Amino acid sequence: MAHKLAFVLSSALAIQSVFAQQPGKIPEKHPKLTTHKCTKARGCTAQKSSLVIDWNNHQLQQKDGSSCAVGSAACLDDATCNKNCVVQGVDYLKAGVRTSGDSVTLNQYTPNGNGGYNHASPRVYLLDKKGDKYESVKLTGQELVFDVDVSTLPCGMNGALYLSEMDMSGGKSKTNPGAAYGSGYCDAQCPKLSWFNGTVNTGSLGACCNEMDIWEANGRATGYTPHPCSVESIGGCTGADCEFNGVCDKWGCGFNPYAMGRQQYYGYNNSFTINTSKKFTVLTQFITDDGTTSGTLIDVRRTYMQDGKVIANANATSASGREGLTSITDEYCDAASTEGKRLGGLATMGGALERGMVLIFSIWNSDGDFMNWMDSGNSGPCNATEGDPKLILANQPDTHVTWSNVRWGDIGSTLPKAGPGPVKPTSPKPKPPHN
Repeated sequence: MAHKLAFVLSSALAIQSVFAQQPGKIPEKHPKLTTHKCTKARGCTAQKSSLVIDWNNHQLQQKDGSSCAVGSAACLDDATCNKNCVVQGVDYLKAGVRTSGDSVTLNQYTPNGNGGYNHASPRVYLLDKKGDKYESVKLTGQELVFDVDVSTLPCGMNGALYLSEMDMSGGKSKTNPGAAYGSGYCDAQCPKLSWFNGTVNTGSLGACCNEMDIWEANGRATGYTPHPCSVESIGGCTGADCEFNGVCDKWGCGFNPYAMGRQQYYGYNNSFTINTSKKFTVLTQFITDDGTTSGTLIDVRRTYMQDGKVIANANATSASGREGLTSITDEYCDAASTEGKRLGGLATMGGALERGMVLIFSIWNSDGDFMNWMDSGNSGPCNATEGDPKLILANQPDTHVTWSNVRWGDIGSTLPKAGPGPVKPTSPKPKPPHN
C-alpha cells in the first residue's frame, strides 16, 4: 500500500542501513521451510527450501568490529565497502523468525533480556533449494493457497504475504553475496534505501518493481491488492517517477470487504463469516483469458476455507456503487485506480507473475499513520488511535502471525475440496450487524 513507503523509510533510519560485500565470521543459518508445488496430474509435492531475512537486519561491521555505515570513510562506494566491511549472520529467533516444518511465525517484538522488548518487525524471503537465489514463484494461470493465524494481530498490525519482482540473485556478484543475505529488495512504493540491488545507492534511486499484495491483514481487517509498474524488472526511479503518478501504481485497486460494505464478513468471533480468532485457509487464483499460464491476466479471485467449509469471497460493492463484486478485474480496477489503467492494469501484473516473483512474509506496524489506511475509518472497525505501536507494545507485546502449508500450482490442484476448476462457490448470505 501507499503507506508502506513511510514505514520502509522510517525503518531505514532506525536500522543501520548498510550492506557488506563479504560474509563475516558469524555464519548465516537460514531457517528451513517446507512448501509445496502442485499439479493436477501428480498432486502436491513437498520441496525443502529456506527463508532469509532482509539485509537491513544483518549486522554490518568493519573487519575490526567497528561500525560500517554507508557514507562513512569505510563505505563510500562499492569498492571501499568491499575492502573494509563484512556482513554477519543473523540469530533468527532474536530477529523474530521461527519455522517448524511447513509453518513460519513472525513476531513484531522480541524480549531483550532486560525485561523489555526489541522492535524486530522481520521481513523474510523464500529462497530456492540451494539457498543462493530467491525462489521464482510463477502464478499467472495458477493459484496459491496458505493457512494463516492472525488471532494475535490487533488493530495497527499488518501481517503481510506478498510478491515482488526482485532480481532472483539479489544483486549477487563476485563481491556481493546477494540473495543469500536478503539483498535486492524492491516494491511498488519505490523505496529509496542505502543500497540498490546489492550496490551502494550513490544515485539515490528508488527501487521500483511490480508488487502483488496477496495478503495484508490483522484480526480486524484484510485486503489484497495488485500494484503494477511500468518497469518490467528491477528499475531505479528518480524525481517525479518515484512519486504518485510515477512508474508504479502505489495505491493499487485493493479488495477490502469492510471498505466495500461487508462489515460482518471478517472479524474476531463466530458472528463473522470468517472468524479470525482461529486459523483459516486463503486461496488466491490468477485467471487468464485463455486458461493457460501464458495468457493475459483478467481476474484475481479469492476464496476461503474454515472448519472444513469453502467460503466465497465477500459479495461487495465498489466505491462507485457497483454491486456484486467478488474479485479483482480490470473493470473494477479502472474505476478504482486510474493509475493502474495507465500502467497496463492486470495485464502488466500478469506479466510479472508469469516471469516470476519473490514470495515475501512480513510483520509491521506504523508510527506515522497507525495503519489507519487498512483497518480504520472506511477501511475497518478500528478507531484512529488504537493502532499506535506504543499501545500495541504495552498491551500485546507477543503479537505475531503464523503462516503454514504454503502451496501453489495448477488451478484446482492445491485445495481439492474447493473443486477442480476456478472456484465459484455460492456467496454466503450477509449476517445481521453485530451489536
